Amino acid sequence: MLLDLTKVGLMVFVAAVLQAAVFSSVTIVGGTPDLLLVSLVAVALLRGSIVGSAAGFFGGLLLDAATLGTLGFTSLLLTVVGYWVGRYGETTGRDRSHAPFLAVGVVTVLYAVGALVLHFMLGEPAPARVVLVETLFQDIALNLLLTIPVYALTRRLLRPVERPERAEGVRLVG
Repeated sequence: MLLDLTKVGLMVFVAAVLQAAVFSSVTIVGGTPDLLLVSLVAVALLRGSIVGSAAGFFGGLLLDAATLGTLGFTSLLLTVVGYWVGRYGETTGRDRSHAPFLAVGVVTVLYAVGALVLHFMLGEPAPARVVLVETLFQDIALNLLLTIPVYALTRRLLRPVERPERAEGVRLVG
């Protein structure tokens, strides 16, 4: 378990550093890929809601510190993302091959909307038309392309945990 947490921490650290240093300045067809978000989705699907939310918090805090953004802004969003994707992985989606793609697509949209709402609540300028109309579809496509190698690498590093089978119809007398 400690080895898994070390791998998760190292993976989130590398993803946050690469996101801050490289991917945040890359624009392809008007969109920007989000390596940290895709990495968080992969970790949360494979390790659950607790590890996913902790990884989201620390990855977001690291990204906020690296980009000199509002401290805690990205942490809040990524903590919620890590928790809900982890719950999706725990309840239904872990075994299905489309689960990472579905999770990345949905989370990319919800992350953009959540960021707009938080910017609005903080009184900062929030260009909704730019985020939701001009770049959202490109961001989704780029994140879905990133999902293939990132999820494969994460699955190789973090072997899926076997869930215990539920005992149906067993009664304890006593």
